[in-house]
Amino acid sequence: MVELKIAAAAGDATAAIQRAIDAAHDAGGGRVVLMAGTHAGGGLRLLSGVELNLSAGAVLEFAAGYDAYSANVVSVIAEQSDRAMLVAQGARDVAVTGAGEIRAPGRAYIVGDDAEVDTFIPAKLRPRVLVFEDCAGVRLEGITIADSPMWTMHLVACSAVVVSGVKVNNDRRLPNTDGLVIDSCHNVLVERVHIETADDGVCLKTTRRAAGIGSCDDITVRNCTVSSQSCALKIGTESFGEVRRVVFEDCAVIDSNRALGIFSRDGGAISDVRFSRISVECHETADGFWGSGEALTVTVVDRRAELPAGAVTGLVVEDVTGVMEGAINLISTAEAGITKVRMSRIALAQRPGKLGTARRYDLRPTPADLAPAAGQAGRANAWTKGADGVVIGLVDYPGGMPGFFADGVSGLVLEGVKITRPEGVAAGWGETMMVVERI
Repeated sequence: MVELKIAAAAGDATAAIQRAIDAAHDAGGGRVVLMAGTHAGGGLRLLSGVELNLSAGAVLEFAAGYDAYSANVVSVIAEQSDRAMLVAQGARDVAVTGAGEIRAPGRAYIVGDDAEVDTFIPAKLRPRVLVFEDCAGVRLEGITIADSPMWTMHLVACSAVVVSGVKVNNDRRLPNTDGLVIDSCHNVLVERVHIETADDGVCLKTTRRAAGIGSCDDITVRNCTVSSQSCALKIGTESFGEVRRVVFEDCAVIDSNRALGIFSRDGGAISDVRFSRISVECHETADGFWGSGEALTVTVVDRRAELPAGAVTGLVVEDVTGVMEGAINLISTAEAGITKVRMSRIALAQRPGKLGTARRYDLRPTPADLAPAAGQAGRANAWTKGADGVVIGLVDYPGGMPGFFADGVSGLVLEGVKITRPEGVAAGWGETMMVVERI
């Protein structure tokens, strides 16, 4: 095993770093070490047997411009993006490690400001920071990734993955900057990860690609801290394949919109999921965001007529504490439904928000969110307003907002679920704490 050290130098370091990666791979495997200082450049490809190590004080600074990554095309298109800054495809035993930083040019992809929802307007074409596809034996450890313009880390059809001690620091107003996307992967451990971002924190999904639809199995996320303006710990919404045997435990959700979420939309069943020992802090967001201040949201909605949503079954939620400005929502409008749910030792304080947006529950994404029709206000894959000016997918709670709302759920077991409220009923709140509709 070789070790190749690269000193920081002025100018474009892309060729030097890639030559070292190629040489380590050709030697049967090795370690490429970026020494302290700034290493600026464009797209890189990690190869089998190679560990890219960023030593303390090292900064891998990626260039702005979508065309700078034209050689790094990947199979899954996300928000119109088909490329990434750092790519591995079909590789074995690869790693990105160290106490250094990957610095992306996120601000270069801001083209405006959407005052209605208090977010920046992003450019249509933005590269992801890291995409690993069809890889086995993946290790991401210790690094910091900052200012991503799009999804930060995207793992596609990978197995035997460890993500440990990684920090993600993204702009809290730039949409689609998900921290870690685990897509159709198997045997994944995520631990001691800290994420601050405008979009989902840790998100599991199963997308469609030319190689087919895979499943997402045996995933553990533990001892993580997430601050998200979307959903901190999430499954879906892309759910074409099955998601099975998932554990989120011993995590803290801080200063977030939604804390815990499962969203079935695209045909794949979601089963055997457990959320355990999680503290939450959820605040309202503008109607342009999906959801508003919920500690837990599970929704099953058909958004494609040709592909009904898959069932959510075997859900355990236990030892969840904290505060929320929204409610707990378990809602299925699809035939597949939500079944076999056990919630134990839930202690949440529900408090009024400043926006009042939590007073309706949210079924987005709906068929309307695939793309706004001509003349409709909205943003594709985000929000669409109907002729009445109301965001499609927002629904009034019957009788006002409760603390817990369930509709279309069977096999629901509640043990020690306690939701406390301030004295008096806030505007738009229902007097009934728990509402369970059809089952």
